[in-house]
Amino acid sequence: MPEPLLSPRPDAAERRPRAGAEIVGLGVAVPETVVTNAPIAERLGITERWIETRTGIRERRVAQEGERLFELAAAAGERALAAAGVGPGDVDLLLVATTSNDELMPGASPRVAAALGAERAAAIDVNAACAGFVSALAVACGQIESGRTGTVLMIGADLMTQLIDPDDRATAAVFGDGAGAVVMRGADEGRVGPIVLGADGANADLIYTPKATGLTVMQGHETFRHAVDRMSEVTAAAAAAAGIDLDDVDLFVYHQANARILRSVGERLDLPAERVVDCIGKFGNTSAASIPLALEEARLAGDLTPGARVLVGAFGAGLTWGATVIEWGGRDDA
Repeated sequence: MPEPLLSPRPDAAERRPRAGAEIVGLGVAVPETVVTNAPIAERLGITERWIETRTGIRERRVAQEGERLFELAAAAGERALAAAGVGPGDVDLLLVATTSNDELMPGASPRVAAALGAERAAAIDVNAACAGFVSALAVACGQIESGRTGTVLMIGADLMTQLIDPDDRATAAVFGDGAGAVVMRGADEGRVGPIVLGADGANADLIYTPKATGLTVMQGHETFRHAVDRMSEVTAAAAAAAGIDLDDVDLFVYHQANARILRSVGERLDLPAERVVDCIGKFGNTSAASIPLALEEARLAGDLTPGARVLVGAFGAGLTWGATVIEWGGRDDA
């Protein structure tokens, strides 16, 4: 009988299909440089109030020349591992959701794994734009629940300010840079509920970044309309898939794209404003990083506690969208 091409890892016997997957650690990292609306408003010939009224954004973090996406992602990953009490050598799969990698290839994830010392980890990039975190969550859960993977480090990271035209009113004031990560493991009960995903490539030209220019183009009004429609629909679908009503959700953590989108979704679904996390004023739109950054802001505010039911949802270029309900399992003393 021929020898197997690959020998099993030492811990392979410990892996088995699990009923669910849970988040056991959370960590974030952002660039040190803070840019307020003032210099952007002056350059565009508008007022700071004009920007805040239309987006809800007051400031954003901006990576400077020489700062690398994989290094920021690794910093967030290191903090998530520390919060979970997990060593980098215990990571089986490392996922990086990003659309702003430092190079066209290789992907960011192998560099992040090397930076962390996660020598045993498989490394995969996920490109689903602003819906990247939810999409990567689906991949992580599938791998864990099937028993193919034990521990997953999942990172959403984007340096979006490197992909915008500083003179474009539609995008110049909207985006920021950041990274956020979670550590996931198997659970005896389902902690991350069914994940509802969707896509509409027929409308891909509403927001895209052509290779020729490397600058993001966005049709703001139409993007806004699709975002509100799809986020509202997928929120209801995710709650239904989890077998709960929206009234049973403790916290709604949406992709932080625009404060008016958050308000419109909340109004359409009759969600109490105090249960909808809104931190876009501090960070801007950080694409795949925005949900973990919002989770961390909720944790710091004391709103994210073990056992809380958290609905996360996102909409992004592609068009792509997704949502799920999570019974939060992260430690509250991290």
